[in-house]
Amino acid sequence: MKRQVPGLAETARDFRPEIPDGIFLVRVDGAQFRWHAHKPFYVLRFSVIEPRILAGQPIVGRLYCTQKAMWKLGWFLRDFLYDPELLAHEQVDEKALPGLRGVVKISHTVINGISLINLDGFAPASQWEELSTIPVSSAPRSNTVEAHR
Repeated sequence: MKRQVPGLAETARDFRPEIPDGIFLVRVDGAQFRWHAHKPFYVLRFSVIEPRILAGQPIVGRLYCTQKAMWKLGWFLRDFLYDPELLAHEQVDEKALPGLRGVVKISHTVINGISLINLDGFAPASQWEELSTIPVSSAPRSNTVEAHR
């Protein structure tokens, strides 16, 4: 039996504006390691700093820790100015990540009906002014930030 329930559709909507694909100056709000037998990863939580219109909006993405994906984790840590001594000792301290700032390029993908955010590229926060003027649509996907490293 089907019933009409007025107002039900409103509860299913996400009232936060969706973060568009693009380049953002962000701050790390948190990081958590998640073990998976084949693909361990870090869940990274960012807050947008710039552009101001999206300031405070969350971005949540994954960085995998497999041998094949280790270069991307290293890229993130270097560009967000993670402690070089810990990096040299191959250590990631989740408590040292919150507060780090940098630039992230994101895109969206849908897998099995679930919308996920891809962390496509990183750059130091000092490059925000230069990178923020590049139109994302005119650059090849996932090469905008990488090309300016």
